[in-house]
Amino acid sequence: MEQLYLLATLAGARIAVDASEVEAVVKLTEISPVPGMGVHVAGLSALRSRVLTIIDVAALIHGRATPADQRDLAIIANISGHSYGLMVDGVSDICRVPEGELPLRGQLDSAWMPFARGVVEHEGVPHLLVSLAGFIEAGAQAQAA
Repeated sequence: MEQLYLLATLAGARIAVDASEVEAVVKLTEISPVPGMGVHVAGLSALRSRVLTIIDVAALIHGRATPADQRDLAIIANISGHSYGLMVDGVSDICRVPEGELPLRGQLDSAWMPFARGVVEHEGVPHLLVSLAGFIEAGAQAQAA
């Protein structure tokens, strides 16, 4: 069976996310910072009367916060009963990929190693397959350290 994937860009890289992990993709309007949190926690935002923790995924990968004027798009996900908005650079498509997940091959930037599960190819273009929950787990470990 063909799997459905959301294709996006994140920290300058093409990514694919299993569509079953995605609740929505939204434009962020306002993010309220939370003092004392790691650089990967951009802050809190509201969506339809609920609070979202906004995660700056690029900061998890590269260690630098995304500039405020570039924090405008997020993938919304419910992970372990909590609502998160995971910031992305852009979203290009949602599509079925007949080949599904392929194994990682070749060299991969070490910053992506903890997050990449495989590769999804769409129209001959490779996208790193990532798990949204994996970003949250990595963020929790970074916060604890």
